[in-house]
Amino acid sequence: MNNQDDAYRRRMERVEQIRKEASRAKKDERTLSKEEKRLKSFQTRLSVIFTVLLAGVGIFIIYLFLIQVIDVRHYRAKASLQRAGRLFTMRGDIFDRNGTKLATDKIYSDVYAHPRDYVHEPEELAKILAPVLKIPKEKLLKKLKSDIPVITLAKDVDRATAKEIAKLQLREISLGKKNVREYPQGTLAAHVLGYYNADAEISNGVEYTAKDKLEHVANPFSFKRTPDGNIIYDFSTDAVAATTKQKGEDVTLTINAAIQHVCEKELEKMVREKEALRGTVIVMNPKNGEILAMAAYPTFDPNHYKTYKQNQLRNWMLTDVFPPGSTFKIITVASAMELGKINKYTKINDTGKMMVGRREIKNYDYRTHPNPGMISLAYLFEHSSNIGSAKISLMMPREEFYDMLTKFGFGSRTGIDLPGESVGLLPAAKRWDESRRVTMGYGYGASVTAIQMVSAVAALANKGVRVTPHVIKYSEEEKAAKVFETPVVSEQTAKTITDLLVESVNNGKSNIKLEKFNVAAKTGTSSKSVENGVGYTNFSYTSTIGYFPAEDPKVVIYVMIDSAKVGPVWGNTVAAPVWHEVALQCARILNLKPDKVKI
Repeated sequence: MNNQDDAYRRRMERVEQIRKEASRAKKDERTLSKEEKRLKSFQTRLSVIFTVLLAGVGIFIIYLFLIQVIDVRHYRAKASLQRAGRLFTMRGDIFDRNGTKLATDKIYSDVYAHPRDYVHEPEELAKILAPVLKIPKEKLLKKLKSDIPVITLAKDVDRATAKEIAKLQLREISLGKKNVREYPQGTLAAHVLGYYNADAEISNGVEYTAKDKLEHVANPFSFKRTPDGNIIYDFSTDAVAATTKQKGEDVTLTINAAIQHVCEKELEKMVREKEALRGTVIVMNPKNGEILAMAAYPTFDPNHYKTYKQNQLRNWMLTDVFPPGSTFKIITVASAMELGKINKYTKINDTGKMMVGRREIKNYDYRTHPNPGMISLAYLFEHSSNIGSAKISLMMPREEFYDMLTKFGFGSRTGIDLPGESVGLLPAAKRWDESRRVTMGYGYGASVTAIQMVSAVAALANKGVRVTPHVIKYSEEEKAAKVFETPVVSEQTAKTITDLLVESVNNGKSNIKLEKFNVAAKTGTSSKSVENGVGYTNFSYTSTIGYFPAEDPKVVIYVMIDSAKVGPVWGNTVAAPVWHEVALQCARILNLKPDKVKI
């Protein structure tokens, strides 16, 4: 029994031991499971952190690749701007047709101080620089103590002064080289040349229209510079090119400096003598449209253009309009002749005055020649008959007369190679009532520019063909794209008008008559309208236009003087004497062959 109890007890103990071991095993299993989970969770977190870090490194590598290789943020450009100075190019020179230099570039420098780089005390710098810059020491010291990053000490110092400063090797001082436009002939042809400001990129005249050519460099090169303007040399730097001036192309004008000088001198003399407001003289070759002179007075000095008002700088020969007066009678008669309404033998009944609606018009000399009767076209030109011109105007249907005027170039730009040209004022034909048709005939129905009158009359001097006026001398290739020929009237009409004008001048006592040349010309006087108002002032535009030698015209000359105040104010007394003197000097300078046969 005891043996059985012992065996039972041992079995129970064994079962209990097995149960405890099983319980321990389960507990150990649970403990192991928690450890595994913690380890697994740690490994997961570590993997995520590693992945994030790896992604960050990858993104950073990509970012570096973009800014260093692809340069998506233009860091290269920014770096280049910090190291590269602007391409220093000098504009080409401008010459007259005979090689006289009218405009050129000269190199100057601006002197700067950089306070953050001061090695010397301001007092010491002032002492060193004052005698070189020729600036009082106290004034220079005040500038050097300015609380700004970059101090401008002097502007436009010449090359010799710049070299002297460079030799001082002052780390805190830098030089900014620049080109300044200069005009060696002063005021000569100022309104043609215009002006140029490199700092503000402002220009006018030929300086504006020829900008591309003046700044075009055939074989441009560039090199890196420090902010102070010093060249950064590397293996690719061309040492010869780095010390060679880059210069644009030169431009040659059609202007003849000698004729231009004569025009300016004679114009100034008359404007001053007559106490006039202003005046102009234009000389053109009718065969090719080349402007030999374009003078205006008052004028300006393009070297100091900033000291003048804008209205003084404006080329009003192209922009301002005015009634042409009796010079327009040339156009009226030529138009009617081309349309077949009259011929060289036509006679007009000049009654001295006539009524148009409620308006009376009459000839300027009605008191001395009240009723001329049947007059020839040569007489019409010689005595400047308003009635004769008005009646011829009425012979033409308004649409046909209007079309002829547009052929002569009125109501549109001539195409001259200078900026700012106006189209003038030519009312549409449908707006012409009888009064407008009449006044159009003797130069009051339209308003024109000076260059339009020259271009129109030049067509008659060139066998009826109008050529684009221009001041730049073009190559044959350039001319084909810029200078055009426009047929206006037949060669026969042009010759007949020329002959009639010559006859009128030779028969009369006009100041435009020349001893050795036959002249086809006409004077004119027109009342000056009230500015921005209705009616006319007490002042006049006096003008003369003509060409010679009549047998083979070489020049067309136009003179217009605005608001003369002294003496008799007529085209023949104010503008004609200028025309006469300019014509004589043109004949001398151009060595023209006389065509007048003495009888």
